[in-house]
Amino acid sequence: MEKDFYRIKRLPPYVFAEVNAMKARERAAGADIIDFGMGNPDLSPPQHVMDKLTETLKNPKVHRYSASRGIPGLRKALSAYYDRRFNVDIDPETESIVTLGSKEGLANLAQAITAPGDVILVPNPSYPIHHFGFIIAGATIRHIPVATASEFMSGLENAVKHSIPKPLAIVINFPSNPTAEVVDLEFYKDIVNFARKHEIYILSDLAYAEIYFNDTPPPSILEVPGAKDVAIEFTSLSKTYSMAGWRMGFAVGNKDLIAALTRMKSYVDYGAFTPIQVAATAALNGPQDYIDYARGVYKSRRDVLIKGLAEAGWNVPSPEATMFAWTRVPELWRDLGSMEFTKQLLKHAHVAVSPGEGFGEYGEGYVRIALVENEQRIRQAVRNIKKFMIDSPKIIEDLKNGVDK
Repeated sequence: MEKDFYRIKRLPPYVFAEVNAMKARERAAGADIIDFGMGNPDLSPPQHVMDKLTETLKNPKVHRYSASRGIPGLRKALSAYYDRRFNVDIDPETESIVTLGSKEGLANLAQAITAPGDVILVPNPSYPIHHFGFIIAGATIRHIPVATASEFMSGLENAVKHSIPKPLAIVINFPSNPTAEVVDLEFYKDIVNFARKHEIYILSDLAYAEIYFNDTPPPSILEVPGAKDVAIEFTSLSKTYSMAGWRMGFAVGNKDLIAALTRMKSYVDYGAFTPIQVAATAALNGPQDYIDYARGVYKSRRDVLIKGLAEAGWNVPSPEATMFAWTRVPELWRDLGSMEFTKQLLKHAHVAVSPGEGFGEYGEGYVRIALVENEQRIRQAVRNIKKFMIDSPKIIEDLKNGVDK
């Protein structure tokens, strides 16, 4: 029987699966793993949101099928959020849709708008769904190395010039996962003008809009006049309110793209569980002091991590936003690559990070460190890493000699 299914053949082995399997083996052997790998928030959601979920569960009517595009009250709450946060007017009926997290929204939009062979421009490194969502849909991916804003724009110009057929869409993600890079509104103006000129859609992932550590909140691409002509933007409650497991996200913007995503979702799901949508409405409409609290927690963790690693001999750039630090592997390990460094750090220091190659070829030589452990655990991780750095010459020598200790 034929087992080489078309779409599965287009997906390489998931890099993070190997790291996850190794974590499971180490834990089974009794190791206490300090896990900076997955961007999985460890904070509890706001209390009033959990209370609303509990209250709504008691209504027998909410246990039926929901609406795939989202309940009206939640779409109105999303529109109100965009108004107060970005001064952007969103029509809740034609310019917004509720998704099962931004990841599902991006994947279903890819299925809705992509024909086999369509060219999609994607930053590299980037979050895996940004390119694999379109690979699954049959697209051809052209990677744009992530660098400075001007270099990124230059890369887009070059990609459009040399792509046949003309690219269908550009994926962007700022603040970026994994690199934590941020951009300003001028960058968005440039990319909107570029996309309108070349008649290319922009798919913006703004999942980390509320996790920033300086005085300038990250902008939305929809703040640019005319952006709705070409752009759709995905947001999520996963990081903003620590509701990752609730799977609650949104898309707003271009009416044609929203309509395409709405039609696709009407065939494949009945929407998120209604009590979750009601609780999400409470999150968006209710008191917002939780966002400042969570931002403060991540900032404090960032500072402890960066300072501690510097003292351990590993100088890691301090991120301006997101819940991640992105850094080159220590110089001693660069010839062995990000995956080998990640595996040996896990084995000898019991600290898990994400290898950069899992985010694309230009991520090789880097690792991503997630701020998802408390400060006490971060300090313990730093102590473990300091010893690992001291022991690294011997560990590397053993590896080169084929000694597996």
